Amino acid sequence: MPKIKTHKGAKRRFHITGTGKVVRTKGPKSHFRRNKAARVKRMLDKKIGVSKAMAKKIKLFLPS
Repeated sequence: MPKIKTHKGAKRRFHITGTGKVVRTKGPKSHFRRNKAARVKRMLDKKIGVSKAMAKKIKLFLPS
C-alpha cells in the first residue's frame, strides 16, 4: 500500500494543534493593510478554528 501524499495547498493553509483541532488564518491580511485599524489588524493575526465538518475533510489532506 503506497503512502498518502500531503496536499500542499492544505499544508500551507491549515495547521493541526496538539489536541487535534484544525485551525486556519483569517483572510484579507496583506491587502490595504495600512488603511485598516490596529484593532482589525490584531484580529486578523489570530488563528481561528475550523468547523467539525470541514476539519474532517481537511484531515484527509494532512495525513501526518
